[in-house]
Amino acid sequence: MDPESVKQQLDREGYRRIFVWTDAPGARYPDHTHPGETAHIVLAGEIVITSAEGTQTYKIGGRFDVPAGAVHSAAVGPKGCTYVVGEK
Repeated sequence: MDPESVKQQLDREGYRRIFVWTDAPGARYPDHTHPGETAHIVLAGEIVITSAEGTQTYKIGGRFDVPAGAVHSAAVGPKGCTYVVGEK
């Protein structure tokens, strides 16, 4: 996946703060929220997201959106994870 194409896609969708983020293997984020809507598109590795809707693993090309204020947690796979983040 080309990060620039993904960034352009999120820009067209109205996301204004767009950046690439990399997490180390095994990184964990406990339950938390964001003040605005976020979109995440995986470029490499994998990440497991747990929210009120359940638990799902996202791999290369996978996208997960988190509504503003939604409680969720994340666990990064054994090879780490790089993804494009868009924030509204």
